[in-house]
Amino acid sequence: MTVTIRPTRPEDRDGWDLLYQGYAEFYRVDQTAQMRDTVFGWLMDEAHECKGFVAEGPDGQLIGLTHFRPFASPLRAATNCFLDDLFVDPAARGSGAAQALIDAVADHARARGWATVRWITADDNYRGRSVYDRMASRTMWITYDLKT
Repeated sequence: MTVTIRPTRPEDRDGWDLLYQGYAEFYRVDQTAQMRDTVFGWLMDEAHECKGFVAEGPDGQLIGLTHFRPFASPLRAATNCFLDDLFVDPAARGSGAAQALIDAVADHARARGWATVRWITADDNYRGRSVYDRMASRTMWITYDLKT
């Protein structure tokens, strides 16, 4: 399958919305239409730090998405990239879309001089981890969330 990666555009809203709903369902996160409105607004705002790419199948239909942003690493005195969200429609898994999306984020980061692309995933996301283990180094870091 030929996969095309490009920045998210306003006309992607309907396809993006379906994919992002699928992503939220995959991680069992309650997500509202208003929340998706907020995130899509960020993606369309040139001044917002959150950026996105989509993956198109050969018919032009959206089959995947990723969202990412820069973050400072004071210890290393560098700017890195955090890949926040990555989702490929279950029907398109195995197409190479996930790797192509990550590669596009890495290219974007390199072009800006960002030192590292970092992401987290669920321990039980075995299919995703099989891709990530081929592309990147798993770290020893454990993450924590402190609700505010």
